[in-house]
Amino acid sequence: MLDRSAIKRDWFSNIRADILAGIVVALALIPEAIGFSIIAGVDPRVGLYASVAIAMVIAFTGGRPGMISAATAAVAVVVVPLVRDHGVEYLFAATILMGIFQGIAALLRLDLLMQFVSRSVITGFVNALAILIFMAQLPQLDPTAAGIGWMTYAMVIAGLAMIYIIPRFTTAIPSPLIAIIVLTILTIWLDAPVNTVSDMGELPEGLPYFVLPDVPLTWETLRIIAPYAATMAAVGLLESLLTAQIVDDMTHTGSNKRRESAGQGIANVVAAMFGGMGGCAMIGQSVINVTSGGRGRLSTFTAGLSLLILLAALGDLVGQVPMPALVAIMIMVSIGTFSWNSIPNIGKHPWQSSVVMLATVVVVVATHNLALGVLAGVILSGAFFTHKVMNMFEVVRERKGDTAVYRAKGQIFYASVERFEAALGPESIMPDPADHVIIDVRKAHFWDISAIAALDKVVERMRRNGRSVQVRGLNRASSDLVDKFALTDKTGVEIGLAPHP
Repeated sequence: MLDRSAIKRDWFSNIRADILAGIVVALALIPEAIGFSIIAGVDPRVGLYASVAIAMVIAFTGGRPGMISAATAAVAVVVVPLVRDHGVEYLFAATILMGIFQGIAALLRLDLLMQFVSRSVITGFVNALAILIFMAQLPQLDPTAAGIGWMTYAMVIAGLAMIYIIPRFTTAIPSPLIAIIVLTILTIWLDAPVNTVSDMGELPEGLPYFVLPDVPLTWETLRIIAPYAATMAAVGLLESLLTAQIVDDMTHTGSNKRRESAGQGIANVVAAMFGGMGGCAMIGQSVINVTSGGRGRLSTFTAGLSLLILLAALGDLVGQVPMPALVAIMIMVSIGTFSWNSIPNIGKHPWQSSVVMLATVVVVVATHNLALGVLAGVILSGAFFTHKVMNMFEVVRERKGDTAVYRAKGQIFYASVERFEAALGPESIMPDPADHVIIDVRKAHFWDISAIAALDKVVERMRRNGRSVQVRGLNRASSDLVDKFALTDKTGVEIGLAPHP
């Protein structure tokens, strides 16, 4: 059953701002899509048509209104060997399989893995992307490159001035759109010697059309494309879900990550069937959309539709848009994306959090691989967390008559079992060894089979040395583990537990 209130909210609650923001995003997408096509080694049409299809489809199928998805560098770099060795048709087939894998990921609820990505990793991811976005503009600012002179720098400065100053007077029209229009008019009027969009690559003529990949339907084809498709799917979902979280924070609204995973899959399948490469969410264009006032699905759909119209009907005019105008917008995105308060927080936050954030930034910037950076951050976060929990543990021994009582407190799991074993005897080496031992674990929790094995070892060691041993205070979860995995006292009777189902 259709949710009319959700449709109204996502599509028709912000019509003017969504449409204008979508137009700005469409113009900014053109050089990006061409550049990503060049990276992948394919015709510019492949990236541009992918951006059209993905943006228009994800507007309906995605789980994060206002987020922009299109062809991306993260996916483009993965497919370079595939295109080089087997051709573009295999790229289309791999993109379809990529979409299928993403649909399976949605069914398996792999989006829940995002719960293991800490805030420090997300901050590092954001900062790294901001740096990469800025670095991507440097070739357009290289004074030794063709078409770049003082006029280029003047236009970039003018564009940034308009972007930041105009909103102080009016927000009726997004300032980036005004900057593009004004600088394009000046470029045409003055015949300014600056690089334009057409210098990035030839713009396609006409509309994309439906076609299936021209590859043999054999196991050999599957063997070739499956590794690329799996990598594309993983990288695409990772960037999309992280970008969705960032847009959530920017707009103070929630999103459906499972729907986003499935929506990305559907969009990539459709893109491949219309001659496009794979893609995912784009943080740069999403930031442009949000800062330009875009909030709903209409802004994403407008971006795709506007891009299609620009390519099909206004290609000659679009080709004259000066690159300095788009560079100014992307510099604005870089500045707006970077988490500036993370710099003073390096000294204020726990050092472990700062190390995770900086490691994520360094790995992403050094490798230009978002997945590797996030993976490094997650591994470091896990290691620091494990070390912290491991040290939340203590054992105190008390002598009461002919009985020694060991009171354990904290978390006992694979990383703390060595300390647990060392803290509990052997009783025979104590200065005042007792004949009877009680292990009190009321304030402890046993998490895994390593912890149960450690308890087994301690009990068996003390009994072997002639002590009677009793374990008291196991909570229900720990008792269940003892019953299932302990080698001694499975019934619980000898360690002071009644048997339970």
